[in-house]
Amino acid sequence: MNLRTHFAAIALAAAVFVSAAQAETIRVAVGTQDTTINTATGGLLIRELNLLEKYLPHDGRYQAATYDIQWKNFTSGAPITNEQLAGKLDFGVMADFPGSLNGLAHLKAGKKSLFIAVLSGSVNGSGNGIVVPANSPIQSLSELKGKTISVPFASTSHGMLLRAVQAQGWDAESDVKIITQAPEVAGPSLKADQIDAHADFVPFAELFPWRGFARKIYDGSQAKVPTFHGVLVDASYAEKYPEVVIAYLRAAIEADQLIGREPEKYSELIGKITGVDAEVDYLFHGPLGLQTRDLTWKPEYRQAVATAIGTLKLLKKADTSLDVDTFVDDRFIRAAFKASGLDYEGALNDYEQLPLKANDASTGQQINDPKRVAEIWVEGEPRVRHYASPENAFLALKSIEGEGKAVRVFYAQDRDSGIKLLGNQAWFVRSDSGVVSAFLLKEKAESWAFANGGKVLDFAGVRAALVASNQGAQ
Repeated sequence: MNLRTHFAAIALAAAVFVSAAQAETIRVAVGTQDTTINTATGGLLIRELNLLEKYLPHDGRYQAATYDIQWKNFTSGAPITNEQLAGKLDFGVMADFPGSLNGLAHLKAGKKSLFIAVLSGSVNGSGNGIVVPANSPIQSLSELKGKTISVPFASTSHGMLLRAVQAQGWDAESDVKIITQAPEVAGPSLKADQIDAHADFVPFAELFPWRGFARKIYDGSQAKVPTFHGVLVDASYAEKYPEVVIAYLRAAIEADQLIGREPEKYSELIGKITGVDAEVDYLFHGPLGLQTRDLTWKPEYRQAVATAIGTLKLLKKADTSLDVDTFVDDRFIRAAFKASGLDYEGALNDYEQLPLKANDASTGQQINDPKRVAEIWVEGEPRVRHYASPENAFLALKSIEGEGKAVRVFYAQDRDSGIKLLGNQAWFVRSDSGVVSAFLLKEKAESWAFANGGKVLDFAGVRAALVASNQGAQ
């Protein structure tokens, strides 16, 4: 073999090697939590709308690559972590507490995972909540001393419950009886009055009341401790395929934009796939929702990870620590924002609720005060009707039903915290001048009435009062 032939052979072998490398099949295995509906933009919607395929790279080193996309659905974060540790998953979506356990478990196994993006959360803690049986006389957390409270152990709602108990000045081991129950067990327990209360994560503190067998008495926002759900990835995978990680996050960004534009449409889709009613999905994903879809690493969410790690050590669920500064990695979401033409810094500094830009369905006037908003979803209508005040909404409700139309749900915003409420579960204060304010808790309504004047009423009571007042004025 002459020298020219020798070099030609080497070049051919190199070309074959490069071609083989480019033609590799790259697995993209994602562990989702479909029923944890605030993770939809990181799992369910990407999968159902085939968004990941849209962004996976096919140029440069990926020119001849093929992708093996795998979706696996779980009801909690722990089994996702187990699958990641077993090398069966590359990405996983979960909350701050199980996410922190994920990072600790990887370290213990001599591996590393990265928390790469937030999907949805609340810097005040809304999303977790405590419910009691529907017929329970208990109206607030302060009445649960000596009672039995169930919660999924080592979940983000477990952390909320412990902090809420501590804020009452109680001992979590002697002043209350805390037992472990998954949501599917807690539901029947609430129906049978076998427990006094149940603490849980998204969406069960809203879903159980919506289905009529529980009543919410505590929202995580009362604890003022941030909470979120986000995305983790195996660190070695991210190092090997950074462009794939960015592609996944670009798909999450588009999913977020789509549901932001048409929350009713995609709430229906989420409901169809998960069995979680669309009316509850809209509580989270609609404008002014219980949580804000937010893909940025706000300092409060970084702190939530640190708090989770500390609480897990307190619970003796972890015996090592985790460096939050290296565990939380914002490089990939920043790159995804840039590739999508978005301003990451602007989003990072935006703390507003998902905005409502609408006019009052009755008056046509622009809605300006988010804490006075009320909404009605009419059966058969693709869009929720928005109203500038509960007074307008209640009067519209009478007209809607007078036309023979069925109402799916009535929403109101808590005057104190601003969170979205199921109207039939809320308490209301009607002032002497007829102005109506909504509240999650009866004690908050009573405090408002004492300070500002007015009468505390339930949903039926305020509705009857407004209708009677309107008829008297005609």
